[in-house]
Amino acid sequence: MATAPARARADYDYLIKLLLIGDSGKYLCYFNIIIALKFIKLYHDIFGIVFDQTIGLVSFIWIDFKIRTIELDGKRIKLQIWDTAGQERFRTITTAYYRGAMGILLVYDVTDESSFNNIRNWMRNIDQHAADNVNKILVGNKADMDESKRAVPTAKGQELADEYGIKFFETSAKTNFNVEQVFFSIAREIKQRLVESDSKAEPQTIRISKPDPANGSAAAPEKSACCGS
Repeated sequence: MATAPARARADYDYLIKLLLIGDSGKYLCYFNIIIALKFIKLYHDIFGIVFDQTIGLVSFIWIDFKIRTIELDGKRIKLQIWDTAGQERFRTITTAYYRGAMGILLVYDVTDESSFNNIRNWMRNIDQHAADNVNKILVGNKADMDESKRAVPTAKGQELADEYGIKFFETSAKTNFNVEQVFFSIAREIKQRLVESDSKAEPQTIRISKPDPANGSAAAPEKSACCGS
């Protein structure tokens, strides 16, 4: 009897590792954390809580991962969400994380143009360290901010995403706008890739010839001409 795929377990069908990356500009790292924690619903008002915490506690969150299991197209998907917040002191950790990541969320701050411009550098890091087939999604955070404070227009974010051939969302970690949609979107893409990979990896079955009813009987092995009929 065939065994279940190695990634399948009793409580889930697929385990997906997601990585959040982006510049460590002013407050952006906090928003990355909030996006992840809002999604897993760890706190009811994480926006206020995170900003009141000590650096020690926030650092613990940075190097830890959070889990949420979701239902997607009839499959149970367990998401591991890692966030290094783009801090230089976590650069070596981030490099190691790239190799196991199945999906990467590139997060920038719509009020900070430099964080947007540096997405290209993060893309180069991904090309260097991550798997070739890793799924990527571009996320412009702080969509709730007043337009007078916006430095990166929505159209500019979409243009960059189109250039790389990836999906684009604007989110608000404060209001929870589009946070669920971002994670479900990239999870669906990865799940589809894994399903296709499983299908291709299935061993070919051995087919045994059976008598062809049209011929009346199975073909007998050919005899050597020297043995007569």
